[in-house]
Amino acid sequence: MLKIGDFSKLSRVSIRMLRHYDDIGLLKPAETDEFTGYRYYREEQLFIIGRITSLKDMGFSLADIIKILDCYDDKEKMEAFLSERQKELKKLSEETDYKLMLLETARKRLRKEQKMSFDVTVRTIPERYAATVQMVVPHYEDEGMLWSTMMGECGNLIPSEPCLSAAEFLDDEFKEENVEIVAWMTVAGSYADTEHVKFKTLPAVKVASCVIKGSYEQMGEAYATVVSWIKENGYKMKGHMFNIYHVSPAQTKNPDEYITEACFPVE
Repeated sequence: MLKIGDFSKLSRVSIRMLRHYDDIGLLKPAETDEFTGYRYYREEQLFIIGRITSLKDMGFSLADIIKILDCYDDKEKMEAFLSERQKELKKLSEETDYKLMLLETARKRLRKEQKMSFDVTVRTIPERYAATVQMVVPHYEDEGMLWSTMMGECGNLIPSEPCLSAAEFLDDEFKEENVEIVAWMTVAGSYADTEHVKFKTLPAVKVASCVIKGSYEQMGEAYATVVSWIKENGYKMKGHMFNIYHVSPAQTKNPDEYITEACFPVE
């Protein structure tokens, strides 16, 4: 048997934490002297405390660890616990990478001492024949699902000259999930509809628009600029806004080379 101090040294877990583990039922001492209150641990409990420390290092909460220890020898249940935690950490890593990228973009902009400015113009996009896909996707960043569907069902499309590719956002508010989008691409010739791809002649539309050169992190400020311009110049918005992708991730992997036109139908 080991006194709590010796057990603390060997396990590299503080006495305070061992007492906490005892209080919450995570790791009970093998014996507790009823007169002195001294806690004693068996040598084999060092293996258990090692498991606890390892699981803590993986990011499991103490409440989760209590559950996990109950089925530690069940390989299927352990695999499920570890797999789920791995997914959580991967998602957290992706979110952290995105935040780091935003911070780096902001620092670069600050170093260049450049203020973003967008020139707004009013133009009419003429009538056009296009392949269209309308879907509800989990989030805005899942827009690629529509383009994958279009290319997957219609691999023989001939782009028009010039070719316009756009995504129109159909919801009347920002949505955190279940976003409705229609993607369209102008094509030459005529085609039969497929399961998800519908070919339509889209009507001419008058838009107030601005061109954004570079990464999509600028889109929020660009949208605000166009909306303010519309109000200040006596126009009214009429219909759903859409983005035309003149240069997109389909053409380049460098976000600095993206060219996007934010279009707001107006009257």
